[in-house]
Amino acid sequence: MDRKTPETAGLDPVVLRDQLFELWNRKDLQTLHLAAIQGFSKLSEPLEGLLTILEGCPGKQKGRSHTLTHHILMEFLTWGKEHPQVTLSSLLQQQALELQQRALSLIRDTQANFVDNLINIYQLNSLDPAILLLSIMKLHALHCYKEAAALSIKLKLQKELNMEEMCVPLILQNKLAMAESFVTGHDHLEQQLVSLLDSWCHPNFREEEISKQFPHLSVTKQCMSLIQPKILTKHVFRLVEKFHIDQGLCPNALHKRRLDSLRFLMYKRFVEKTMTDENWSDHVQYVVADDSELQIHLVELLVKYCGCLSKASQWSLRYNVPRNRLPFGVWDTQQSLPSDLQQVGFRDSAKAEAWTPSRSHCKTFYQVPLTKENVHFVDSPEALRRCRNIVLKEGGIVGVDMEWQPTFGCISTQQVALIQLAVLGQVFLLDLCANGFCQHPDTIIFIRSLFSERSILKLGYGMSGDVRCLIATWHQLLDEPLQIEAMLDLLNVHQKIQRQKVNRTQKGPKEVAVGKKQQAEKGLSLLVQQVLGRPLDKTEQMSNWEKRPLRISQIRYAVADACCLLDVYSALSSNPAYFGLPADLRSMSSSQSGKNGDKKQKAKRATEKEECQGAQRVSPRSSNTEKGLLCGEKPSEDTPPRPPQQLRVVCDNMLQGLGRCLRCLGVDVIILENTDDHRVAAKLAQAEGRFILTCGQPFQSLRSQVGEGRCLSLDCSEKARDQAVRVLRHFNVQLTPSDIFSRCQTCNSDEYAAVPRKDMARMLQQKGFLQGNHTIQQQQQREEETLGDILTPGVTPEFPRYVQCQWAPLSGLDPDTLTFPGGAPIQLHAVPPAVLPRIPLFYVCTRCGKVFWEGSHFGRVLSMFQDVLHIADEDTKPAAAAQQD
Repeated sequence: MDRKTPETAGLDPVVLRDQLFELWNRKDLQTLHLAAIQGFSKLSEPLEGLLTILEGCPGKQKGRSHTLTHHILMEFLTWGKEHPQVTLSSLLQQQALELQQRALSLIRDTQANFVDNLINIYQLNSLDPAILLLSIMKLHALHCYKEAAALSIKLKLQKELNMEEMCVPLILQNKLAMAESFVTGHDHLEQQLVSLLDSWCHPNFREEEISKQFPHLSVTKQCMSLIQPKILTKHVFRLVEKFHIDQGLCPNALHKRRLDSLRFLMYKRFVEKTMTDENWSDHVQYVVADDSELQIHLVELLVKYCGCLSKASQWSLRYNVPRNRLPFGVWDTQQSLPSDLQQVGFRDSAKAEAWTPSRSHCKTFYQVPLTKENVHFVDSPEALRRCRNIVLKEGGIVGVDMEWQPTFGCISTQQVALIQLAVLGQVFLLDLCANGFCQHPDTIIFIRSLFSERSILKLGYGMSGDVRCLIATWHQLLDEPLQIEAMLDLLNVHQKIQRQKVNRTQKGPKEVAVGKKQQAEKGLSLLVQQVLGRPLDKTEQMSNWEKRPLRISQIRYAVADACCLLDVYSALSSNPAYFGLPADLRSMSSSQSGKNGDKKQKAKRATEKEECQGAQRVSPRSSNTEKGLLCGEKPSEDTPPRPPQQLRVVCDNMLQGLGRCLRCLGVDVIILENTDDHRVAAKLAQAEGRFILTCGQPFQSLRSQVGEGRCLSLDCSEKARDQAVRVLRHFNVQLTPSDIFSRCQTCNSDEYAAVPRKDMARMLQQKGFLQGNHTIQQQQQREEETLGDILTPGVTPEFPRYVQCQWAPLSGLDPDTLTFPGGAPIQLHAVPPAVLPRIPLFYVCTRCGKVFWEGSHFGRVLSMFQDVLHIADEDTKPAAAAQQD
């Protein structure tokens, strides 16, 4: 078959590559397109020529859409559509096999289009699986774990590989998402991954076990921070839900979650004192269940938190805790307890409690304007019909609220136990725990009718969570989504009030005493306080809503949560302008489906919900906030200028993007890990004289632990670049081009070792990273012939003009292990051989071994921060930026 349509046959692919490279540097994409289309037609062997071009392109491992490699590949696909006869099947078998193996060596990328197109062009799926597996294992041996996993996914070879060998390195490199992709769709691999993560949640798990099982892996402190039990537990439960796996496969994560829940309950009951003894006892029994170790922990925590040996003794007797596992003094207390006190007592408060609360409660909290006779339980089809006739009246207004059993994270979405529907003068409580009532067809029909009726205004607060629980309760709503019409979510109204900065109360204190603890109001309770003058009593919020009969205090709480919606709406409607609202509040109502909405809208709602929960935010765009100010300190007009290297800060883990941005500008930055407590920032600031950069609620506690003006809060909604500019201006930092990339972006070190090209090539060959059909000398000669005006052969380039960098001699490098005196090996696996001909000098961080070289990042950063750069005459010359391309 004739595979060529040349007008002039035999164009050297290297010449074409150099031509395309020159056009790419000139950013002449239109001419590049024409040159590529014409050039491919002139190649004697287009498929072989494409590989030669791609192998010599810089950045071939990246495969990103803005690289020359990716652009050339896309141009070849365009050309191939006009030349369908150019296929691998038209070649001899041996020639096709050689091209396939060369194509395999190019695939060290996870960018989907790049890998997929190479696989399709060179029909890599048709190769012998043994050859494909060998290529994957080569990548793995070169520590290209992500690339090896991505290739195995593309070639559908996951079942042929060892899950732990492939996934453990990914997890330790903070690439759990790639490990998830590796196992997705293979039940046994999904279960193996969950079981592996769960095994690391065991209390006796030690990092030495990973080192022993995988001796080739370097398990650093940073790696271990990624597999802390608290983080792993969240991942395990998320994957259990994602892969629909039985929780029995993750006993360690379940134990950890229950233990954390137990500690939380102890804190709520004995420190905050915001939970009643009845609620606490109900939840403790649910959390502890039949786990003997948790039962022992309960007794130990009781001794620790309340110091009451009698209470600890009662619970130890209830669970028959062995004597040798009892804390000191509990056994003796057991023996001295009277027989009537040896059991945990649960009083029948449902019968003993009166409907009308105490006088002090009435003065402090919002009160339900109803008698007990106007509260109706709906637990049968007959009761539902009476409810339906009243609630579904055309033109009515219904307050809607729901309650469910807290599961403390052991179950992602709870099922609704009680639905409260408030209309004028009456409240209906739909008891979904009543036998047979929840799944009765009439019940589901009623719920659909209520939410879809346009003539009835439904009032709620944070209804997205309620809808999720409704779907978990009735799976029929997944097949036929719940249609929601005429729903006014008062959370949206509350957000608008907060944005208008209307925070007025008609009467009453700003904080409310609950028990003996002062608790700032939030959520619906805050809205009720702002509009009606008194907050809600949230003591029963964390009740056991599945236990029957409900206590009077629970019923009163449930009724109040629904009734207050009607009262708030009435007050807002009577004077909307006072609260900064439109005249017709119904115009703010929404119509939506019960399915999940857009993720960005969800994130926005979550952020705005925080604003309604007392979070103090600083918005640089607000009219009453001067542009350029940070919360915590006003910049002094006579602040002396300073270079970036003299500014030392610690960034909270909520500002990691800002930290990385400042670090690339030369600022001395410590960035907290996700697992670090916010208080770590205060300790570092005190010990090393650093400024704290944070945002949100931690600002208040951190500010009190450091000196005046040493803790600054930024707007979390801003981009990292804008935050960085704000910080630079605040501290009067004089940024110059020489400061860019003067610090290692990975470890914050400012000491580099300069490695010439020939030494880098020797190191790559020494460690087996330099492979291919062409030697470096050949490639270098070819480049120098084509780009002679760019590189000067034989001349060692000068060091970049970093005024604050420290330069370590290369003589300090161990010639055998290629490690620096501090023990860090050079990260040679991250250096693609294709960059060697074009890069005369590499810069290696002596602390972590990261390798950098002059690339396009410098120009992008220069452009991003040009408005705050101080450029002298000597800075206008091209600078060598130590930046990995």
